[in-house]
Amino acid sequence: MDSVIRAVVIYFLLLLLFRITGKRSLGQVTTFDFVLLLIIGEAVQNSLLGNDYSITNGVIAVTTLVLLDIIVSLAKQRSHFVAIWVEGTPLIIVDNGNPLKQRMKKARVDEEDVMEAARSLRGLERLDQIRWAVLERNGEISIVPKRE
Repeated sequence: MDSVIRAVVIYFLLLLLFRITGKRSLGQVTTFDFVLLLIIGEAVQNSLLGNDYSITNGVIAVTTLVLLDIIVSLAKQRSHFVAIWVEGTPLIIVDNGNPLKQRMKKARVDEEDVMEAARSLRGLERLDQIRWAVLERNGEISIVPKRE
């Protein structure tokens, strides 16, 4: 039972931490982010397993994490509030060519991120060509160009 409790605590702690860090950090995983995830995995291992490194304890911990993930995904389907809490909502960060600085700062997105998405997705060269730039729930930036 100790393994299950440990897994539940770690699962929700990591969910909270990744929710706080924002969707942008998950949308573009850099090499450093990947290394950080590996380090987090190593750091969490002892918290999950304690002093019991048996196969049985490992299976219990992994099974608990997978079941929690299934439960959270089912809760997201049934509850709009849970879905918003876990995944967030899309956020308009550029409106008619005007960057919404406060929103961008809060989401840790800069104009270069928006322009990179505009160039790669729509072939746009200037901010004033963008009707909307939306930071999606998965961390990607969607671009809606202005109509000619």
